[in-house]
Formats: sequence, structure tokens, C-alpha cells
Amino acid sequence: MKKKQQEEIRNYQPSDYEKNDFTSQGLANTHEQVSDTLTEGTYDAQIDEVDENGQLISHKGKAINKRKKRG
Repeated sequence: MKKKQQEEIRNYQPSDYEKNDFTSQGLANTHEQVSDTLTEGTYDAQIDEVDENGQLISHKGKAINKRKKRG
């Protein structure tokens, strides 16, 4: 009887941006896309403050410069 191959299940880590393996690059890319979507989707358009591990420090983040409408 063959042993079932168990895949490693893990979550995004900030260090994934610096790694070159397929899983890390995929997690980093997905994290960036989700982060951009969430930031752009907020009314106040502010980036939350996080620590070096990606854990939320506060919701009083840095304001994003909004483009002025062309007239």
C-alpha cells in the first residue's frame, strides 16, 4: 500500500517576499493583491500599521495620496 503524500500547509509570512520557491512567491503575490484590494476598498484609504511580523498595530495608518480628478 502506498503512503499518501502530505502537502505542507502554511500561511503567508513577510519573509516570503525574499524567497524564491514557488509557494513563497505565490503567497507573497496573493498577499500583495489582497492587501491592495483591501486598502483601495476602504473609505479612508489608509494603510494599517503593522509590525515586522505583519501583525496589526493600529488602524491609524498612513494616509494614501489620492489622485485629483482631471477637469
